[in-house]
Amino acid sequence: MSTPALDVITIGRASVDLYGQQVGGRLEDMSSFTKAVGGCPANIAIGTARLGLKSALITRVGDEAMGRFIREQMQREGVATEGIHTDPARLTALVILGVRDEKQFPLIFYRDNCADMALDESDVDEALIASAAAIVVTGTHFSQPNTDAAQRKAIRLAKKHGRKVVFDVDYRPNLWGLAGHGAGEERYIKADHVTQHLQTILPDCDLIVGTEEELAIAGGSEDTLETLRRIRSISDGTIVCKRGPMGCVVFPGAIPASLDDGIRGPGFPVEVYNVLGAGDAFLSGFLRGWLRGEPLETACAYANASGAFAVSRLLCSPEIPTFTELSYFLEHGSKERALRKDAAINHIHWATTRRPAAEGLMALAVDHRAQMEAMADEIGVSRERISAFKALAVKAAARIAGGRPGFGMLIDGIYGREALFRAADHPFWIGRPVELPGSRPLEFEGGPDVGTSLIEWPVGHTIKCLCFYHPSDPPALKEQQERQLLRLHAAARTVGRELLIEIIAGKHGPLEDDTVSSVVQRLYDLGIKPDWWKLEPLKTAAAWRAVAAVIERNDPLCRGIVLLGLEAPEEDLEAAFAVAASEPMVKGFAVGRTIFNEPARAWLRGALSDDDAVDAMATRFARLVQAWESASGQAAAAQ
Repeated sequence: MSTPALDVITIGRASVDLYGQQVGGRLEDMSSFTKAVGGCPANIAIGTARLGLKSALITRVGDEAMGRFIREQMQREGVATEGIHTDPARLTALVILGVRDEKQFPLIFYRDNCADMALDESDVDEALIASAAAIVVTGTHFSQPNTDAAQRKAIRLAKKHGRKVVFDVDYRPNLWGLAGHGAGEERYIKADHVTQHLQTILPDCDLIVGTEEELAIAGGSEDTLETLRRIRSISDGTIVCKRGPMGCVVFPGAIPASLDDGIRGPGFPVEVYNVLGAGDAFLSGFLRGWLRGEPLETACAYANASGAFAVSRLLCSPEIPTFTELSYFLEHGSKERALRKDAAINHIHWATTRRPAAEGLMALAVDHRAQMEAMADEIGVSRERISAFKALAVKAAARIAGGRPGFGMLIDGIYGREALFRAADHPFWIGRPVELPGSRPLEFEGGPDVGTSLIEWPVGHTIKCLCFYHPSDPPALKEQQERQLLRLHAAARTVGRELLIEIIAGKHGPLEDDTVSSVVQRLYDLGIKPDWWKLEPLKTAAAWRAVAAVIERNDPLCRGIVLLGLEAPEEDLEAAFAVAASEPMVKGFAVGRTIFNEPARAWLRGALSDDDAVDAMATRFARLVQAWESASGQAAAAQ
């Protein structure tokens, strides 16, 4: 038997969850929603991938934006997607959910003739099933003849190739036609025909997982011990009974006289915020231990802790922990009963689940507003022309990037609106400024409520904020600037956007080897952990080492540092690149005026055509790209 390339394949539901963001109200009164991948098998595929397993999903999605969202999110999460089939005739399933209180979680399933319920045997490929150590079949997909046949085929193929079969009972009565559309949160309705149907599956299962209510429908008794004995009479599989806040109990063999005599792991009492998706997080954690051959007690600990994370947060798949996060929690615990309020854990979760990005970054910065306004005013042309020039800069950057990863742009939303639209046509990293140009103390463009404007940004745009900050600044000035940065950091995490903080110290005091590192340390001391730092060129390798040491000590998950240009001549930047590249934490540059100043002046005066302006910027950008790649390549070779 060949060694499997995958750890697990999940089969069945894949939906888009629309979660009401107004917690504590009726679903009727929800006014805004956040979007996430949902459905038990899809959640488990994501959860196991986050916990370090190699997972895949077999399902169907519609040939529309929601279906593409599921496929793209699976790819971002590292889930293999060859088993995700596009159904041109049906729409992707939707679920609308809300949180009323700790016991009421209203939800509506939009699953009438949806794509995943059209799954059939043709969607189950033998080679794919054979490539995994285990498959996970789920209850809902035994409710219809075609989906039942698909999962039974997967079971037969798994057995043929010596693979494990995991059954998540995942009982939703209204998806079996036992309750109306308004009863989506109903968890248990006795139904003999469902029990009889599920019992034909149990003999082939190596692992059977369910809540007490789900095991009741599988075993046919509402007495938990009795239903466990009935399941055991027809299946040798390990049975996992989920018991909510009491954790779980596992029965690998004979059923004892008491539930408490089963195998258990540690429990984690937390505040219940939303139970939806907790079971999927639980099974993801259990599979991490079970498929790696770890003791059942360890698998229980992984499962209980993963479930605790899920119930303490709002969404389903986005809230499942990564293994880095889970390991931190198991080692350190939390002082918060509401885990979503634990700053250290939240940062690890954010940093280990944010969208993948290239290791380096070479960006053309055209987010300048005040400088370009002054240029247009000096030349005597309308400021409206600035917008057209910034769109030309996008063409220049795209020419040099050539579709390669690791390139980006800094573009503002004042004069760069069209440029932002055009940049979206390319695989660029995009950063956008929020500071009022030149403000010291820091103020936000558009008013003090910066979070409101961030909600309107595309999710992939990075917040960029420039702060002129020197350690010798007056205490009142530092306090005011720090307060603004704290507000911005909180807003960035609330709306789920990455944050780049740009610090310029040299304009307001001397730059010693420890100047910038002391500023970075101060912001970390305040609890500010940006995804990126953008810093002015430092004169010595020692200064860069000092900054890197602060970052590594306070946030080893930081993406890194990019250099700014400060309108320096190219030869000065090349020398700065050579010094900075010796420090691996420096990942690239984001330079603007060195590249666009001369072409912009000439173009605004009418001395350059559009094509000539693009050529001029592209030539300058290409030289800096070559200089950085040469410097960083030489530094890497030396290391």
